[in-house]
Amino acid sequence: MSNAGMAFDASPHATGRASRANEAPVALRLSFHDRLDVMETEWRLFERNADCTPFQTYDWLSRWHRHIGTGQGVQPAIVIGSFADGKTMFILPLGIDRSRGARRLCWLGQDLNDYNAPLIACDFSQHVSPDRFRAVWSELRARMQRDRLFHHDWIELAKMPQLIGSQMNPFFHLALATNPSGAHVAELGDDWTKFYSAKRSSATRRRDRVKRKRLADFGEISFVTSHDPSDAKDTLCILMDQKRRLLGHRGIPDMFARPGWREFFLDVAEQTTPLSAATFTRDRKLTVHIGRTQFGETCGATHLGVVFGGAYYHVLASYADGALAHYGPGALHLRELIANVIGLGLRRFDFTVGDEPYKLEWSDTHIKLGDYAAAATWRGVPPCVGSRLHRRVKRFIKQTPVVWRTALRLRAKLGPLLRWPRETSVDGPRERP
Repeated sequence: MSNAGMAFDASPHATGRASRANEAPVALRLSFHDRLDVMETEWRLFERNADCTPFQTYDWLSRWHRHIGTGQGVQPAIVIGSFADGKTMFILPLGIDRSRGARRLCWLGQDLNDYNAPLIACDFSQHVSPDRFRAVWSELRARMQRDRLFHHDWIELAKMPQLIGSQMNPFFHLALATNPSGAHVAELGDDWTKFYSAKRSSATRRRDRVKRKRLADFGEISFVTSHDPSDAKDTLCILMDQKRRLLGHRGIPDMFARPGWREFFLDVAEQTTPLSAATFTRDRKLTVHIGRTQFGETCGATHLGVVFGGAYYHVLASYADGALAHYGPGALHLRELIANVIGLGLRRFDFTVGDEPYKLEWSDTHIKLGDYAAAATWRGVPPCVGSRLHRRVKRFIKQTPVVWRTALRLRAKLGPLLRWPRETSVDGPRERP
């Protein structure tokens, strides 16, 4: 059921004197919807020109809900803000998660996505001031609480990037806490040799060459891109098996053992298509890219990335363990991947969430991530307080090198015996230098 009848006006008179002085007196209407399928056409049309990340596209979230959200009992709570002339200003892909006792308002795909955010019009910031957005947020929260379908006990919105495209994420106008992790982006330029030389010292490049020679002893080196869904699924299965073993060594539970996760990524692999600079450099269509590096008959490293809006997003990566791992097959694979991406005309490589050292080495832009948590009823107080405390402790641990190293050692020893908290980053562990 789509709750079109729940539309209402968030008029400028509700946004304070500053908004009345700076904005045209046009009402911003809100409508609420509880099904993704009835929103497909409008959603796809809006995402073509909106500022968003690939994790807010209809293709991504509809698959997430099919394989994961439905099994978790997540009720979509999609909010659309538009003007009277029909122009859409934003889409909030929210949901009500009923799997943890108290009803939690969160982003659809929140735990799996690297970035969670609204889809906003390219001129959103020109029409919706910070004061106005805060008023709209207050209005929609109150309206949702009065509806049985969207009523919730607490709110948890995590991993929100500070910028969406070139615009400030409107949720950063709320009282946010800093996420325990950051995200990192590399501006590539148009020449791999120049980029590589700028990022790696001559001594490091020399070590890279030595390691490549050692790796060649295991077999002929070839970088292979999957050009059809069948090969993409085979490569993805290798990736999942590699990552299961590597995470196990670190005491981290297998992420693909979580209900629906394996099926979700295998479904995503169905979208694999050949990459071409002529067809996707500025395309707003989500394009999946899966590849591997072969050392003879051995698959030494794998990745899954997506291309969206002229940028490459590095979503999953892993590499083989054993003797091969000593010489850095994953590092070699990453270099080949970046060179390939530059050759295709893409100028932005997004390493997504995680502060692994290799991301810091290659990147030149840090993305600040924010979290929002608030209780809406008395039932929501305990999980809200717990969420805030957990994130605060986790950030302290991750931002304190001595404590973080100790935590990693303890997790590696005790992880197989205990169920440690799952990582927010899906990248594999860093190889030995």
